Amino acid sequence: MKKSLLVLLILTLFLSGCWDRRELNELGIAMAIGIDKSDDQYVVTAQVVVPAEVSMKTNSQGRSAVTLFQESGESIFEAFRKMTKVSPRKIYPGHLLILVLSEDLAKEGIAESLDLLSRDWELRPDFYVVVAKNTTASEVLNVNTPIESIPATKMYNSLQVSERNWAGTKGIILDELIKDLLTDGKEAVLTGIEIIGDKEIGSSKQNVETITSSAEIKYDHLAVFKGDRLVGWLNEEDSRGYADITNSVKSTVTAIPCPKKGEITLNILHFHSKVTGAINKGEPEVNIKIQAEGDLGEVQCPIDLTKPETIDELEKVYKKEVEEVIHQTVNTVKTQYASDIFGFGEAIYRSNPIEWEKMKDHWDEKFSEVTVNTQIDLKIRRTGTVNNSFLEKIED
Repeated sequence: MKKSLLVLLILTLFLSGCWDRRELNELGIAMAIGIDKSDDQYVVTAQVVVPAEVSMKTNSQGRSAVTLFQESGESIFEAFRKMTKVSPRKIYPGHLLILVLSEDLAKEGIAESLDLLSRDWELRPDFYVVVAKNTTASEVLNVNTPIESIPATKMYNSLQVSERNWAGTKGIILDELIKDLLTDGKEAVLTGIEIIGDKEIGSSKQNVETITSSAEIKYDHLAVFKGDRLVGWLNEEDSRGYADITNSVKSTVTAIPCPKKGEITLNILHFHSKVTGAINKGEPEVNIKIQAEGDLGEVQCPIDLTKPETIDELEKVYKKEVEEVIHQTVNTVKTQYASDIFGFGEAIYRSNPIEWEKMKDHWDEKFSEVTVNTQIDLKIRRTGTVNNSFLEKIED
């Protein structure tokens, strides 16, 4: 017993404990990182929290809740380390919410930029990755935002809220992005982020001192990749079509034309799509099956909603509209980008691995010829608290 106790005491001498422990007051917490490319140099911008301005225990001094540190280097790792020349604390990315890549960098290729971020043990791979459209990543991080004092929090929350309620945006985290880059028969997409308004005022405190901000950060359009390079953008309509195909719709609204004039807006509450592949007479084809449920959100035309046949007609109109958007989106991507962002190749592989092996090396060519079939079903569950719109009586 004494020998065992002695051995245990000796072993404790070799325990290192928290050898890499660092105090919070030694770290600069980076909430957002932007990566630009200038000539052959990476320009890295870190949006770091100012503790005194976000602490509940101290009175704010009216300064910004964040500050920016920026350095350039031949690698992202080098640029990060060079920030110690200007920052009084070591930049710590363990609480990173969002990574912004510049459009120019994305066109050159993003794989090298992602290597450090996937390799660094301090980074959790659950942060969002977006592409700055028509601006630089550093300019995006430099915009002061209302409501949320930390712009990174605003960008993170806005993307989450938009993805849950609007089908044109999609939150992609680092792990998902790398998976898409590595998967055969599937190309990557990222949501675009842009600055609307005056960038110069947006970077000043003045941007949050008025009711209407002079500059706003907005998510819009999807960036289309081929390999790790940005090859183009989907407009809003095509972005919604992409969401329909890839089962990315959580909740959204869709406007459809009334039988005679005006529009009806549907509130889509449940949406599920599934893509299956097949080989038909030696050629690939995919089948897209969509099941949706929703309510009537707004009625801008005189129409009798008490009749079951009226509801049936509206459901048919929705099916036709979604079918047209899907085929338009597929044709746009086929003809302009030849990039299988929908994962049609992956669906072919799941259904027939042997045939996929024969065509995967020239899938770009096959993708442009693939046949797409759709099967869409919508059920309108509720018409709201009133049946027919009062517009009918006004127009009469």
